[in-house]
This record gives sequence, C-alpha cells and structure tokens, in this order.
Amino acid sequence: MSLFARASGLLLHFTSLPPRHPGSDINSQPGTDGPWSVGDIGSGDLGPSAYEFVRFLKQAGQRWWQILPTGPTGYGFSPYQSPSSFAGNPLLISPALLVRDGLLRQEDWQEACRAAVQEGEIGSADFESSSSKRMELLRIAFRRYQNHRTDLQPQLDEFRHAQADWLGEHCLFTACKNFHGDRAWSDWEDTLKRREPEALKAWSEKLRVACDFEAFIQFLFERQWQELRRYGAENGVGIIGDIPIFVAMDSSDVWSKQELFELDANGNPTVVAGVPPDYFAVLGQRWGNPLYRWHEHRQTGYDWWIRRFKRMLQLCDMLRIDHFRGFEAYWEIPAQMPDARIGQWQSGPNDDFFHALQRALGERLPVIAEDLGFITDEVRGLRDRFGFPGMKIIQFGFGGGTSSSLDLPHNYPVHCIAYTGTHDNDTTVGWFNSQAGEGSTRSQSEIDAEKAFALRYLHCEPSQIHIGMMRAIWSSVACVAIAPVQDLLGLPAAARMNTPGIATGNWAWRCQPNRLNHVVANVLGEMSDSFGRLC
Repeated sequence: MSLFARASGLLLHFTSLPPRHPGSDINSQPGTDGPWSVGDIGSGDLGPSAYEFVRFLKQAGQRWWQILPTGPTGYGFSPYQSPSSFAGNPLLISPALLVRDGLLRQEDWQEACRAAVQEGEIGSADFESSSSKRMELLRIAFRRYQNHRTDLQPQLDEFRHAQADWLGEHCLFTACKNFHGDRAWSDWEDTLKRREPEALKAWSEKLRVACDFEAFIQFLFERQWQELRRYGAENGVGIIGDIPIFVAMDSSDVWSKQELFELDANGNPTVVAGVPPDYFAVLGQRWGNPLYRWHEHRQTGYDWWIRRFKRMLQLCDMLRIDHFRGFEAYWEIPAQMPDARIGQWQSGPNDDFFHALQRALGERLPVIAEDLGFITDEVRGLRDRFGFPGMKIIQFGFGGGTSSSLDLPHNYPVHCIAYTGTHDNDTTVGWFNSQAGEGSTRSQSEIDAEKAFALRYLHCEPSQIHIGMMRAIWSSVACVAIAPVQDLLGLPAAARMNTPGIATGNWAWRCQPNRLNHVVANVLGEMSDSFGRLC
C-alpha cells in the first residue's frame, strides 16, 4: 500500500498505553511458548499492552499508529527534550518481555509491579517512581546477562557494530552524566567538556562497565522495538514517528558535535530556539534548544542529519518533522531572554537540506511536514516542492467564524494529514468546554463564537462534539485522518497530553484499562468503512 493511500489511524504515545496488572494472562503473544502473567510499572512500554493496541488498530481497520519521540526523556520527562536523538528510551523497555526472554525472574518483576500499583494513580503515569523501578530491573537484567546469557553476546556485538556511528558517544555521555550526578556536560571538567582525546580515552576506560550497561540497554530497546514493529507490519499497522527539528542542549548530540551548534567558548548557547507569541501562548514559547550553525552542517553535506534520518527510518515507517517551518526560517531568541517575545527570524537551510536527504535516502521521502503556527508562502512552497503532506487541525478551523479557514475539512487538499488535534492541543471535549483565563489568547466571546460555529458546521449535539469532529475529517478528501485516542474516547481536558509553554505537569496521561474495547473498535471501524478508509 502507498504511504499516502486513503487511510486513518490513532495518536497514542507508548507511555499512555493502558496498564495491565499482575494476575491477568495473555496467550500466544509473539515470541512466547504459552500463557504468561503481565504486570505494569507505572507507565506504558513496548510490552503486552503495545501488542494489544496493535490488535485493536487491526480490528478497527486502522493503518497508522502515530507516536511521540521515543528517545530518552529529559527535564519533566518530555520526549521533546531528549539527551539523544539516536538512542531509545530505557523506560519503554518491557520488563514483561525480559521475563519471557529469561533476563528477569518472575518474582523480581511482579514485586516491582505490585509496588507500582500501590503507588500509582489511575489515568496518570508515575514517571518518578516507575523510572527508578525500571532502571533497577534493567540492572538486574544486565547482571543476569553477564552471568547466564552469554549466548546474547554475538547479537549485542552485531548491534554495537551496526550502530557504531552514535552508540559509543551516547554510552560515554550517559555514563559521564551519571558519574557527575546528572550535571550538565557544560559543567564537567574542561578537558572532558572540550573532548580532548586523552580525556575521552581515560573516561572511556574508567567508565567502561557503565558504558557497557548503556549499550546493553540500547540493545534491549532495539530488540523489543523491532519485534513490535514486525508484529505491526504483519497486522497491517505502520508507525508514524516524530523527529523534532531541535535537540536538547544537555545531550550527547551537542556534546559530541559542538561545532554544529551556536555555542560560546564555554559550551553555552548564545541563541536558543522557540516561537513568537501565537494561539497557544501569549509570551511565545522559549524552548531553550541551541540553534544550528547551518553553514557547518552544509560543509559536511548534512552528514549528522542524514544519519539521524536513517536511524529514525530504521524504527518507523513515516516521520512527522516537528516544527518543519524552521527549515525555511526559525525564531532566534537571545539566550539571556526569559521568554520568546524578543527575537528575530533567521533563514534556514531550505531546499539544499532536503536535496541532500533525497540524495542519501531516495527521492520520495516518507515525511509529514508539521506546518502549524505562523506559516508563510515560503514555508508552503518548501513543503510543496518536495511533495510533503502538511497537517490540518480541525480544532483550529472555527476561530475565524467563516468557511474560508484552511483547517476546515471542505477546504482540505487530498495530499494532507487531517487531525482532530495533536499532543499540543486540548482534547476536543476540553477545547469545547474551555473558558477564557490566564494565558489564553481567546476571550470568552470568541470561545462562545467558536463553539456555536463548530456545532453548526458539524451538525451535532454538544455531547457528540468529538465524534462530529472525527466524522468530519474522516469524510474529508485528506489522504490520512488521525485522532488522538483521547478524542476517540471523548475525554475531557484532564486527559490533555501537553500544554505548550508550561514546563511541568505534562506527558503523564494514560488510557484507563478496558477503554479500548471491541465496542469502540467496531465504532471506529464502521466510521472508517463508511468513508473509504478501512484497511
């Protein structure tokens, strides 16, 4: 099937997968020899619930599972502030599958599950608690591998060789971070911060076991990921990944390639990324990521970017480029500014960058352009010259109160990806029930006008606003229609995944058990069948 054939799917990050508790059984899971108990440790992962979700998507006739970035998380457990653009998140590794594979004992895992059940909160991921439990289980698995599972050594060696262009740097960075009490690399010893060869050699030897442990973690992530991806492919489900344009300052990416970023002599950013004030935030958004020295990237033939895309395409079938407009022009904020109101637009690499990607990866890049926010004709031109579908968000379509909005389904082109909302939006029900307040860019009269227009346009009752929006984009000509699971289930604002501009309290929503059931799958499947999206 063509990547952009008429189809539909759901947006749900792994950490939001519903919990399963010890005592339930699953038969005939991929790679198992019979019944096995499953448990949950505070947040979703690559284990049994992920396979159940693939089966749910298949039953509902869905082609796509869209996720958020899957790298190790940074401050606030944000997937968009990762210490590595190439590595996998250790917290997504499934202890259940480690038990299945003989790397954990059943009792080690179930004890951690019971503790998580007692401490956890229904409908919310407990990252603080689950991360320590999960990392301890990974340390136990590493010791068991060293003592009992030497048969995995050839596979691990093969993985280290295949991923050598990033893995060694990531492992040393992670080991050094842990040794320095999680301090930022810009606060390390000068010789290590400047990456003097003798210092790198000495630290690599000093932290050899810690580096080996991190390589083992990444091997486990790769092993579980590829198994799940194969299972998805066998069931007709592809994965849409997410590649943020910018990377975290405190990352192996920046530490290992300082010459590619706008840093001063001490390794501190001189300018940072963000966006000016918009629909989401009256102060704009100061993300704080270091900006690229694009002229340096150009001189290397965009080698770092090409390797980054190749790595992501080893994991996903299609990639959403977050903040696509930054490749045409990006908002440059002086590093000392506390918010994003003061800044200037700077030119990005434009066509030259994507031509380099095409030469390395092929003419038809499997890319979705996240072209939201302040979008100019130049950004649209860049998108269209390379044939990337853009994004349409129906929730944005009602603000003007007229039929001319390009986010309204009757104005969609065929070559676009239509959404009820994204991870940055309130849920549809939350949006409909919102009130004017601090930080909002809308007055109460504007909100009321949007609601009235939405009900008139969708021709639905207020209680069915989420279904009305889904039917509108599913019936549109857009080649792909996607809804967050929160909208499929009609959940309120409490289920929102992220509030842009707010640094804490995000990313923690989890789907509750048994909500994604046969009834919901049948409703979604019938809608997809009615509008020619059934796969």
